[in-house]
Amino acid sequence: MTLSVTVRQAFGAFTLDAAFEAPRGITVLFGRSGSGKTTVVNAVAGLLKPQSGRIAVDGHVLLDTAQRIFLPPHRRRIGYVFQEGRLFPHLTVRQNLGYGRWFAPKEARREDFAHVVEMLGIGPLLDRRPGGLSGGEKQRVAIGRALLSAPEIILADEPLAALDEARKAEILPYFERLRDEVAVPILYVSHSAAEVARLATTVVAIENGRVTRAGPAADVLGDPAVTPLGPREAGAILETRVLSHHDDGLTELAAGDDRLFLPRLPSAVGTPVRVRIAAQDVMLSVPRPAGMSALNILPATVADVRSGDGPGAIVSLDTSAGRILARITRRSAAALGLAPGTACHAVIKSVAVAPENVGGSSR
Repeated sequence: MTLSVTVRQAFGAFTLDAAFEAPRGITVLFGRSGSGKTTVVNAVAGLLKPQSGRIAVDGHVLLDTAQRIFLPPHRRRIGYVFQEGRLFPHLTVRQNLGYGRWFAPKEARREDFAHVVEMLGIGPLLDRRPGGLSGGEKQRVAIGRALLSAPEIILADEPLAALDEARKAEILPYFERLRDEVAVPILYVSHSAAEVARLATTVVAIENGRVTRAGPAADVLGDPAVTPLGPREAGAILETRVLSHHDDGLTELAAGDDRLFLPRLPSAVGTPVRVRIAAQDVMLSVPRPAGMSALNILPATVADVRSGDGPGAIVSLDTSAGRILARITRRSAAALGLAPGTACHAVIKSVAVAPENVGGSSR
C-alpha cells in the first residue's frame, strides 16, 4: 500500500506546499519544529482541510479539492499514535485494545490480537490499567489499539517526544518490528536525526514548508545538501551485519568489504544492523593512519566537498560500506587537498557511535 500526499495551505506569511509518496514501512517527515510536519499529518488525518491538495491510499481518495472530495476524520481508516498514550484510564489494557477493534470495519482485514500483543510485548499488561503503566508501556498499548482498528494508514506524531531516554530505548525496537511486519504505510513525525536514521525506510525532509528531498533513508541522509537540522546533525546510514562478538566487549560488523567494531551489541551473529555514523565523529586522513587508537579505518573516495558560510565543510565519501559524511574545517579540507576523486581514509572511533544510533535493519 502507498499513501500519496499533495497539500498546499497558507498560514499568513508561512505556506506549506508539499508532495510525496509514503510506501509500506515507516516514512519519516523530518525537519525542525515549525517546518510543517504536523500540518501534513493533520491534513492526512482529516483534522485540517487544506486550501488545495489530494490525498489517497492505493486509489482510495481521502481528499481531492479539485473534485470537492473531503472524507471527515471518522470515515478515514487511520490509526493515530499521539505523543501521549491517551488511553482510557478506567479500562484495562485488554479493554483499551478491544476499543480499537470495535472501530474496525467488518469487511476489513484485521490484525490478529495475539500477534499484536506478542509483537508489542504487552501480554503481561493486559489486566492492568493505564495508571500503573510506564510511559513506554502506554505508548505500546496505544500502538496496539491503533493497529487493531484495521487502519489503512498509521500516523505517529512525535510519539517518543514525551519519553525520557530510557523509555525511548525501550520502545524503539517495537517500532522497528512495526516497520518490518505491518503492511500499511506509517507516517512518522520526528526532528531527531538518530530516531530517523534508526527507524525510517523513507525520509521526507521538510524545510520552511517545502519538501527538499524524499526517498530511501540512506540516500536522503547521505546527501550533504539535506541538513534540515543544520550541519551539526548531519550523518549517514550504513547497513551492516553482525559477524562476531569478541571477548573484549566489542562486536564486529561486516560493512561491505570492510569491518566495523562497536561496543557489544545484543544482536545475534548474522543479524542485519543499521548504524548511523554522525559526520562530526569522522576524521579524515589521506595516507592510511598508523599508531592510532581508533579501530575503524575505512578506505574511501571523496565524492563531494560542500563548504558553508562558516569555517566548516561536509565531505561526502564513497566506501565499500556505503556513503559516509565527514564534518571537518575548510582549512583541513584544503590542507589535505580533498576534491572529488581523492583517495583517503575515514577514521571512526568505536565508542563515538552511541547506542541510540544502532538498530535493526529494515532489509
